[in-house]
Amino acid sequence: MEVYYKSTRGNGETVTASQAILQGLSPDGGLFVPTQIPQLKKSLKELSKLSYQELAYEVMSSFLTDFTPEELKSCIEKAYDSKFDTEEIAPLAEKGGAYYLELFHGATIAFKDMALSILPHLMTVSAKKNQEEREIVILTATSGDTGKAAMAGFADVSGTRIIVFYPKHGVSPIQEKQMVTQKGANTYVVGITGNFDDAQTAVKKMFHDPELNQELAQSGFMFSSANSINIGRLVPQIVYYVYAYATLLREGKIQEGEKINAVVPTGNFGNILAAYYGKQMGLPLDKLICASNDNKVLYDFFSTGVYDKNREFILTSSPSMDILISSNLERLIYRIAGEDSAKCRELMEALSAQGKYEVTDSMRVQLEDFYGNYATEEETAQTIARVFKETGYMMDPHTAVAATVYEKYKEQTGDEKTAVIASTASPYKFTRSVMCALDAKYDAMSDFELVDELNRLTKVAVPKAIDEIRTAPVLHDRVVEAADMPGAVKDILGIQ
Repeated sequence: MEVYYKSTRGNGETVTASQAILQGLSPDGGLFVPTQIPQLKKSLKELSKLSYQELAYEVMSSFLTDFTPEELKSCIEKAYDSKFDTEEIAPLAEKGGAYYLELFHGATIAFKDMALSILPHLMTVSAKKNQEEREIVILTATSGDTGKAAMAGFADVSGTRIIVFYPKHGVSPIQEKQMVTQKGANTYVVGITGNFDDAQTAVKKMFHDPELNQELAQSGFMFSSANSINIGRLVPQIVYYVYAYATLLREGKIQEGEKINAVVPTGNFGNILAAYYGKQMGLPLDKLICASNDNKVLYDFFSTGVYDKNREFILTSSPSMDILISSNLERLIYRIAGEDSAKCRELMEALSAQGKYEVTDSMRVQLEDFYGNYATEEETAQTIARVFKETGYMMDPHTAVAATVYEKYKEQTGDEKTAVIASTASPYKFTRSVMCALDAKYDAMSDFELVDELNRLTKVAVPKAIDEIRTAPVLHDRVVEAADMPGAVKDILGIQ
């Protein structure tokens, strides 16, 4: 079965998977979605016997149908190798009545590695398939993790350059140090004096600026994206939900076909949308529990049917979720609108013009797969401390937001079925937040003293990604206003 891709705001025109990956965003401003969601081709029992790499092929080959088996298997082999510090790639840790799906065992110790380890390989294959000879400029806004993971993936990949914009005062010190020390002749990092939404909005504008794109083309460049707006980021994320279910089945924790819940800390909506797509493929997921921090725009949406970004932007200890415009929600909106691109376009234009939109009653009914709630900063810190005290398991603030919301969900619903919590980053990435959750005295220590103290307390080895940046020199120190981002891109690419 061939799967093609169309825009959430288009007129039904389709492109191949490789074309969608190469373009990143549709020229009309919409996001690419599959013309149909393929079903799992093997039984759950058969899937439970596969390695992560074999399972990745099973899932991804159903979506990326213009890739040959050899091409896709080669991409998978290059992505999921010794860069990960565990053979399972995404192990499950059973703690305190839930299963934590650890998605942080890759090169940059965050879940973005799961997809960004493979995206550069998918993209270079896509370029060859479509005889694209221009140099691909990956333009990315990051709220902390995507930027480093994307740069690690694309560093020194021939035919590509990557430019990452991040909010200068909106990421953790470790996240920033990881980015500004990134090596690679084709990598560029730019801080902006604004928040993530400012960076993401400016990046989207550049994608759709005809004059800028023409200047790029004349100089032999084309834009593409490594954000989860790129379908090549989203498809690999479906894999680990299938793998989590397969692992539980293989280990006898659940019966074949038994439904489980998935709990996902959510900012840009890509990670939970991948779980939703997994459910559409036939994976027995029941509730998709969407966990927000104090920037609870998604909680309010699921509660009221109104998406409203007109509110204070709050900097929290879980910065990858400090987002008021959840780009991937557009893919869900398109689906619950009956794949009516005119309706989807109307709502997205309202978001752009008034900063809000409201879905219809018939669309709201189709959101019943989801449950939304949020965790305050205080609750997040309490969860980190409580779980560590009870189990000795240390989690990062994003995972703690999810764990907090899961407890609220159980309290409200009494639903005790098996749950998988997406654990999206290593606690070593947020040492100050996690250590201060245990005791305020730790705030007096430096970031790397905190790393050593965390190691002493947990006996969990310090990841290579952290050791590498202790003494690494700062290689990127450019900072611009959000309005000056296009100028920075042209300067980096040497376009006059």
